[in-house]
Amino acid sequence: MKDLKVLIINGSPRINGNTSVAIDELVRTFESDNIGTEVVQIGNKDIRGCIACGTCAKNGKCVFDDEVNLLSSKFEQADGLIIASPVYYGSANGTLISCLDRLFYSSHFDKTMKVGASVVVARRGGCSATFDELNKYFLMTNMPVASSQYWNLIHGREKGEAKLDEEGLQTMRTLARNMSFLMKGIALAKEEYGLPAKEEWKPTHFIR
Repeated sequence: MKDLKVLIINGSPRINGNTSVAIDELVRTFESDNIGTEVVQIGNKDIRGCIACGTCAKNGKCVFDDEVNLLSSKFEQADGLIIASPVYYGSANGTLISCLDRLFYSSHFDKTMKVGASVVVARRGGCSATFDELNKYFLMTNMPVASSQYWNLIHGREKGEAKLDEEGLQTMRTLARNMSFLMKGIALAKEEYGLPAKEEWKPTHFIR
């Protein structure tokens, strides 16, 4: 079986903030399970949203040649993707959403059976709404979603406070172990059976 790797996108603008605390716990657990990781922080980048120009349909990449196109090549090579974000008004960081909209729409490689997971960080509320928001990217692209012992959330406001959330840290470790198991199982299944058969897409619009 080939070496497996997880790409982790940090959607926080804070360097070494509480989102990083959660990610560090994930990385340590993945490494103990011989899973490679790469963390890319984009929450502090200048990333604009999609302008629906359709150029990616012709060129196979976004018309704006920024971090999104760099992430696309990393995503294509990865076996799993984790999206981590702080909660802003019951939603993910806007920069992260702009990045993900363009990343998933403009990248045309097959994402089937790449394993996805989202992680959210908040002072108090809004975690479950943000968790649901981020998981939609996986569920629309044939990506199985890894589970944990609870929603993948951790709490903290000031830098480093998330280290005090023992249950949150345990949830991160459980997520990483479950994701490792799932990626390994899928890799073995692909060697034996290949990927699931696909039908031709039949788009049905509400207005014809």
